[in-house]
Amino acid sequence: MSNSVPLSAPYPARSRTAHIAAWVLQVLLALVFLAAAGAKLASVPMMVESFEQIGVGQGFRYVTAIVEIVGAIALLSPRITALGGLWLAATMTGATIAHLTRLPTSPAPALVLLALCLTVVWLRRDQIAGLMGRTD
Repeated sequence: MSNSVPLSAPYPARSRTAHIAAWVLQVLLALVFLAAAGAKLASVPMMVESFEQIGVGQGFRYVTAIVEIVGAIALLSPRITALGGLWLAATMTGATIAHLTRLPTSPAPALVLLALCLTVVWLRRDQIAGLMGRTD
């Protein structure tokens, strides 16, 4: 018999309020990332200009949109929420670097999203432990 907790197990160590708050945060973040991806896919002029300033080409704008969509879906998938948070945190780390090195705009929005993604990871850290086969 394995000591690992099933990935679909409820969160017994957390209160109902914390669980609901985590879901609210996950849904809000998913909506933000889906909106951002939509703007990139719709070639909103600000997005086109930003990727031009970064210097990575417009193809990377589409790649970034797909990354954001995958991350948003993962945030809404109970078994992989923490991985979605990590995925999007990595994306926001890249966005922060782009703002600090190439873009004339503030990195504050990217930093806020990074912090919120890491909050989801922390709230769902038991998923990562489960994936690693630990039940600490």
